[in-house]
Amino acid sequence: MFDWYVFCSFAGYLIMMLAIGFIFSKRQESLGDYYLGGRKMNKWVVALSAQASDMSGWLLMGLPGAIYVGGFSEAWIGIGLMIGTYLNWKIVAKRLRCCSQACGDAITIPDFICNRFRDKTGISRIVAAIIILVFFTFYTASGFVSAAKLFTSTFGIPETLTFFSLTISGYQFCLWIAAFVVVSYTLLGGYMAVCWTDFIQGSLMFFAIVLVPAIVVCNEGGFATTVNALNEINPYLQSLFTNASTAKAAGFIGLLSCMAWGLGYFGMPHILVRFMSIDNPAEIKGSRRIAMTWVIISLAAATVIGLVFHLYLKQKGLTLADVGNDPEKMFMVMINGIFSSGALSRIFAGILLSAIMAAIMSTADSQLLVSASSFSNDLYKVVLRKKASNRELIAVSRLAVGAVAIAALVMAMDTSSDFFKVVMKMVSFAWAGFGAAFGPLILLALFWRRTTLAGAVAGMVVGAVTCFVWKFVLAANASLVAAYPIFALYELAPGFIFAFIAIVVVSFFTKKPAFDPFENIAD
Repeated sequence: MFDWYVFCSFAGYLIMMLAIGFIFSKRQESLGDYYLGGRKMNKWVVALSAQASDMSGWLLMGLPGAIYVGGFSEAWIGIGLMIGTYLNWKIVAKRLRCCSQACGDAITIPDFICNRFRDKTGISRIVAAIIILVFFTFYTASGFVSAAKLFTSTFGIPETLTFFSLTISGYQFCLWIAAFVVVSYTLLGGYMAVCWTDFIQGSLMFFAIVLVPAIVVCNEGGFATTVNALNEINPYLQSLFTNASTAKAAGFIGLLSCMAWGLGYFGMPHILVRFMSIDNPAEIKGSRRIAMTWVIISLAAATVIGLVFHLYLKQKGLTLADVGNDPEKMFMVMINGIFSSGALSRIFAGILLSAIMAAIMSTADSQLLVSASSFSNDLYKVVLRKKASNRELIAVSRLAVGAVAIAALVMAMDTSSDFFKVVMKMVSFAWAGFGAAFGPLILLALFWRRTTLAGAVAGMVVGAVTCFVWKFVLAANASLVAAYPIFALYELAPGFIFAFIAIVVVSFFTKKPAFDPFENIAD
């Protein structure tokens, strides 16, 4: 039976997001406004927007699903992310904010790279833009898959729907609805709409992810009782060093792969642009404290969700097969089960379920905007129309948003592939691609004067190519992995290392820059 209470909560939330986009569409006067909000964002908006755009649907779906299957040993991903978040805010944020403005008032990451190395050929800008478009398409597809799972689980959408004489799968219908909403307010409002909606969505995510596991723990009788009950279900569920599903010790390669997630932060365009947009560099410190509080509590709560879902199923007398056999849907199952009766209860359930949509949208909108800015500002303007006006570039950006969304939808509709069906797999690959292609370059571009243009281009190419080859050629070869376990390592780690080496080696073998890139920036 269709749940109109939950539907109304969802509809109200989505209408509010579209309204914000419409309001900010009236406040755009330049490309800087559309892409960076005119560098006028306050510390609270920057902090929550950065972390909400970081923690996509995988925070409420992918990570809890991994914890449910592997136990607390999968929490090493969260530990790596916490460390990476802190170092990114501590080392990169303020430096990038100052350097991006000093380097020709750069408004995108490719813009910053090109200006930092005074690249008159535009090759670095073009390579960076292509990498962004490729990996963000994978990332955006993961968001659409998350949204489809949310809608089908929440509203009980049937496998096939018929509109007049047209038959379409329920899953594909949900994909199109999610894409329409995200694309609509991204098209309308640009960066300021994305930041303010992310601020609201980050707050909603935080509230939901803390409340739901707390209720399950209380129903079990408190923290101590919960710990004992989990030990009875599986003594390895709460072990940091033993996989709960295999009862085998987490190997060095596995732990290193989890911790390597933290390296990705240094190369995430949709997070880095948040640093570039803050009004006053002096507010970075306060923004970092807000962001770290959000991240630590949210990742800890997501981990708890994955663990206590075992208890929730036990409390309800259910098995995983009874609720769809998909651990990535556990948060939705828990919300619908806890708030299952009464109009007010179902309306509240709709609000909490909107938090999952918030997690999805807060990342997808940022990715679409960065992709659009890279295409219009770093490809279209450089290669096709060097004299394009601001109005024309904004129009092209909006077309690019639609194009990337369509490409991501095509990927997401491929239900025959295990890779495109699992949110965590797509997110991990896109995360690795950005971390390897841009992470080493951003660090060296900000802190090593000797870095050259040739080194920068070599690093981006090596990082991106390594991720593809490692993921789809080396790691995909079961016999090779069995003989050489190192190839089971998360592709971000070798990609980051090889890219770093490529930048340093090529920079030393090419002519030292004749200019000081930091001459107007205090160390």
